[in-house]
Amino acid sequence: MEREEKQIFHDHLKRERLKRTTQRDLILDVFLDTEGHVSSEELYALVKAKDPSVGFTTVYRTLKLLRECGLARELEFHDGRTLYEHEYKHTHHDHLICTRCGALIEFYSEEIESLQDEIVRKYRFKSLRHSHRIFGICSDCQKIEKAAERAKASAK
Repeated sequence: MEREEKQIFHDHLKRERLKRTTQRDLILDVFLDTEGHVSSEELYALVKAKDPSVGFTTVYRTLKLLRECGLARELEFHDGRTLYEHEYKHTHHDHLICTRCGALIEFYSEEIESLQDEIVRKYRFKSLRHSHRIFGICSDCQKIEKAAERAKASAK
């Protein structure tokens, strides 16, 4: 039995008049089997381990197709990195992103969601999707920072 995600992907390929290929199917399978956040480079390494003939450009373009058809969500970081995560039938969440170590903390807030809905209604805006990201410094990096400051102060 074919996964629902595969049907969505294959329907998107037909609409875009693109061929269904074994390489695209492999990339989709590897992406769907990967939980969490993955970069195009990380996905490429996972795919290449299964089929060395797959090129990076094919992985990158397939990720774009997965995003277009709603199977993948793209997260852009302050430093230019881009990660992908599952979108289809996954609960909505937002992200706290550490600018020091790159840690990603997922969170959900009913209050924030309600406020966003209220703003959308107020401006009669048709929301298609949204992404809420807060950039800052995680608690682990803050501890390291404070320890370094204490060490520097005691060295004086």
